[in-house]
Amino acid sequence: MKSLHQNRTWELVELPKGKKTIDNKWVYTRKEGSPNQSTLRYKVRIVAKGFAQKEGIDYNEVFSPFVKHTFICILLALIAEYESELAKLDVKTVFLLEDLEEEIYMTESCGFKVAGKENHVCRLIKSLYGLKQSLRLWYKRFDQFIQGQKFTRSEHGHCVYFRRLQDGAFIYLLLYVDDMVIASKNKGEIERLKKQLAFEFEMKNLGDAKTILGMEIHRDKRNGSVWLTQKSYLKNVLEKFGMNDKTKSVSTPLTPHFKLSSSSCPSSQEEHDYMARVPYASVVDSLYVCYVKWILQYLYEIFDVGLLFKKDCSQQCVGYCDSDFAGEDQQWATYSHCVEV
Repeated sequence: MKSLHQNRTWELVELPKGKKTIDNKWVYTRKEGSPNQSTLRYKVRIVAKGFAQKEGIDYNEVFSPFVKHTFICILLALIAEYESELAKLDVKTVFLLEDLEEEIYMTESCGFKVAGKENHVCRLIKSLYGLKQSLRLWYKRFDQFIQGQKFTRSEHGHCVYFRRLQDGAFIYLLLYVDDMVIASKNKGEIERLKKQLAFEFEMKNLGDAKTILGMEIHRDKRNGSVWLTQKSYLKNVLEKFGMNDKTKSVSTPLTPHFKLSSSSCPSSQEEHDYMARVPYASVVDSLYVCYVKWILQYLYEIFDVGLLFKKDCSQQCVGYCDSDFAGEDQQWATYSHCVEV
């Protein structure tokens, strides 16, 4: 609440005639530390119930881009190739920074009503967690700021920014909501950009990037290699669903003997009751896959496997594609060309 008041997120007013309010609630979370930091943090925030907002009244545009995993892989490949530094930062109270463009009223938060103004409402001045337009407003502000620092936004990814340095090298920045990573061979330029960001936003310097979007980054600078894995995430999923050391693992994600048809559906009340007790929906929600048991067994077999990026002095990019769109005649084409960075 102190942060909200310091940021002047709202002002207490009487509800104008003809206007409606949206409600809010407190959200409590426990945030576990990274694989290298086991500290458990308790977080709380007040969240507006944005599902009650009306399009054209409470908001108009809501779309905001995200950095794609493809660009993360490209950045890690560049880091391995040019032995660059990789830093990670986090923006605090990211959705409380930008002025709202719409006129929105919210009920006072439970437990923090101001004496003598119990019948007043909060006229939102700044964006707030839960509002449909909050993410878009944050992105617009950050995009304007970073381009003002002479960074160029990539034509292929609107959350990818870069700037050519005086020595001909580059500095890159990837943004995912309130998380960002910065990469460059010039450590001084990374520190300079950190200071510029800290001057504009309230930042948390997380040092060398060890994780990104739940994935772990492992570096071997001596051999010029970078690993990207999901070991900790997969380990937690496997433990959640009882996949222990005694589980029989499999080496393929799917086998030909899987045949799905209507005959596989429950046909009796007993089978329906049994299926109702199996947490398939919860598993699929965690993995975004079907054929749950087999997939879990496969993940147990390969949960410590990751993507490896190594320094390649040839700087050639080799790609493969199925030229007949997965037809019977499997003809593969190979493309190789020099990459100009």
